[in-house]
Amino acid sequence: MAADCKDDWICVDTVNQGGNVELRARNLRDYPITYTLRIRTRDLKVDGPKTVTSTLAPNQSEQIMVLSGGDGRKDADYRYSYDWTVGDKNAVHDDDHLYSLPYSSGKSYRIIQGYGSRFSHTGLEEFAIDVNLKIGTPVHAARAGVVARVEESNSKGCWEDGCGRYANYVVILHSDGTTGEYYHLMKDGSLMEVGDSVSQGQKIGYSGNTGHTTMPHLHFAVYRASEWGNTQSIPVRFQSADGIIDRPRRGGRYQAL
Repeated sequence: MAADCKDDWICVDTVNQGGNVELRARNLRDYPITYTLRIRTRDLKVDGPKTVTSTLAPNQSEQIMVLSGGDGRKDADYRYSYDWTVGDKNAVHDDDHLYSLPYSSGKSYRIIQGYGSRFSHTGLEEFAIDVNLKIGTPVHAARAGVVARVEESNSKGCWEDGCGRYANYVVILHSDGTTGEYYHLMKDGSLMEVGDSVSQGQKIGYSGNTGHTTMPHLHFAVYRASEWGNTQSIPVRFQSADGIIDRPRRGGRYQAL
């Protein structure tokens, strides 16, 4: 068996069984992941679709597909590509849940970008918010969950293609399989470690200006896992001192309870 692993999270195992080749996905972590794999073959048959997107439970493995018909021919060949993300593609969001604003109680900050802002909150990011937080401003959990991912080693912020890889962040897995994601944290700006349980309103880190950014701010959204390592933002409601916020708007200023 050969293993092709990525990011210490997922492996694609290749198992030769006579004239057949079985591809299997293996989750290495304690959290659900969603992966997409696409196969390209020559003189081999695929027992189903050539592109598969599936959610894999924590520490579990599953068959992706079986290739057959090579009969030992040297010119029979296949190649695949795959990607992944944390979360469940079939997650059903709890729309009754009221989220906290992701900053300190009693504080109010301006929304730089709200839902559907044309600058960058479209498509997958339609239901994200950017909050005008200076570097070092405390960030608080908008909802309870378990910390699934943390990155805090970066110090660079820029707007060119590829700058996203410099982002610091905390990703919290919610009980319904969605994730709350907090981006652009400062270097060494996380107070959390993977596996920590987090309560709603708990301080989890400090805002910064890392990754794909033009100014210091906090990017927050709730996501459902999608294909090819992408995540789709989900509209949520926030509870604030100003009442329930159904659609955070650009330029709005809201006080946290």
